[in-house]
Amino acid sequence: MKARFYSQGEDHYALDPDLKAILDTFAPGLPQEELGAFGRLVGEEVLEVAHHVDQEAPPRLLMHDLDGRRLDQALLSPAQEALLAKLRPMMRPAYEGRGWPLHYAFGYLLADGGLYCILTITQQTAYALHKYAPEWEGVKRELLYGQAYGATWMTEIQGGSDLGANRTVARREGEAYRLYAGDKYFASGAGLADYALVTARPEGGPPGPKGLALFLLPRRVGGELNFRVRRFKEKLATRAVPSGEVELEGSLAYLIGRAEEGIYYTLENLTVSRLANAVAAMGIAKKAHLEALFRVRRRTAFGKTLLEHELIQRDLLWMRLKQVAGTALAFLAVQAFDRVWQERPPYSPDYHLARLLSHLAKGRTAEHAAEITGLAMELFGGLGFLEEYGVARWHREALITPIWEGPANIQALDMAEALAKKRAHEPLLALLAASPLALAHAQRVLKRLEDEGPWYAKEALRGLADAVSLYALERIPKDPFPELARLFAKAFLLGEGLPPGARRPEAYDPWWSLA
Repeated sequence: MKARFYSQGEDHYALDPDLKAILDTFAPGLPQEELGAFGRLVGEEVLEVAHHVDQEAPPRLLMHDLDGRRLDQALLSPAQEALLAKLRPMMRPAYEGRGWPLHYAFGYLLADGGLYCILTITQQTAYALHKYAPEWEGVKRELLYGQAYGATWMTEIQGGSDLGANRTVARREGEAYRLYAGDKYFASGAGLADYALVTARPEGGPPGPKGLALFLLPRRVGGELNFRVRRFKEKLATRAVPSGEVELEGSLAYLIGRAEEGIYYTLENLTVSRLANAVAAMGIAKKAHLEALFRVRRRTAFGKTLLEHELIQRDLLWMRLKQVAGTALAFLAVQAFDRVWQERPPYSPDYHLARLLSHLAKGRTAEHAAEITGLAMELFGGLGFLEEYGVARWHREALITPIWEGPANIQALDMAEALAKKRAHEPLLALLAASPLALAHAQRVLKRLEDEGPWYAKEALRGLADAVSLYALERIPKDPFPELARLFAKAFLLGEGLPPGARRPEAYDPWWSLA
């Protein structure tokens, strides 16, 4: 399959020394053999199957069986089903006492938005049951160890990211509830999920997001379909995950935890998936970066390889700085979440810091991914625009990462809320005290945000994310990270650009250390 991907058949963990340096800093002690085995699975099977699903075999919706009864079932390619079985163990580390960083390292290496989405929404369902509904331990084990899939259906057609606009009503019926008037319009895992987490407003509940409770919705009750899938979406990318429209009208569901805390459970689940979005964004960017690194060594123009041209070297340095900055930011956020994830409301200042970092990481890595994958296409020239080769798909896949789990405007507003109401800037500034330049930059950003308010919020998210990225890069001792941190500060915090003196293979070529 080398005809489509240069990295086909390669160990994607071994090809990424920058990832290893970042993990050694923010998640030391991860099992190298497991990461290597997973990196080989990605190079040998994931690339091929994911491309096959994207190009030739996306999930299809089978609405009726032979007797005319509604099935609303997603039909997957047998190759995708077999691959998901091999990938399923990556959901388990946190629940087996091995921590979240290992899961997210696997997610970075997997870096296929559709496949990772299926696993993430399944794990999110298990997460809510693990923390807030221990009576569903059997279902949690089905999700993590069996053949069951989960999903998270929060948004509705009229509200999107505005969860407070949800119309689904939950009416008490004995020990359970019936859900009515539900139109979950962008339901990933539709037709595949055996259990879904859904938001709904108990009858008589207050308006707005604080009136929402979280429910467990089984696919079948007494052998009968418990909800209907209206249709599947035709998507630009992430085609491996079936995304559809789900109708809830009389659907039986079970309350998770306390109804009045439902919005907090929902936001916790969003933190889990926002971190997945961040590591996946940088993993997708890395897939494109790898293809570019192969390409510039093989392609000749004007009498020498692309790698020998100064402007190509500058492009590669720009790509690497964004790649390492976003990846370090993402795994710093993962580290923070791993320390507090067992907390329940009301949360500690450390939890609010972890939440703030998740907003910064989700927002900034999505921007990095779109830009890195776009430049990788450009470095391929016309071939980069052809669907028969792999690099074009990485750009398509990257374009969902700014949208999923709340677009940049939502991340910026949620960040501002965490600063204003939870005072999350206080532990943030204490963290950045170890990096004077990062601290000064963050203080300037916070002052301007205070002066200008929401108008500046998206720029503030970007500025704070870059300050934290610099702090993270400065924590990584392995060469050439001290130089990369200095160059990142010059280009992204001080606005001085990339100096000609940075034109050194150690800086622009992550494979220099592998030579």
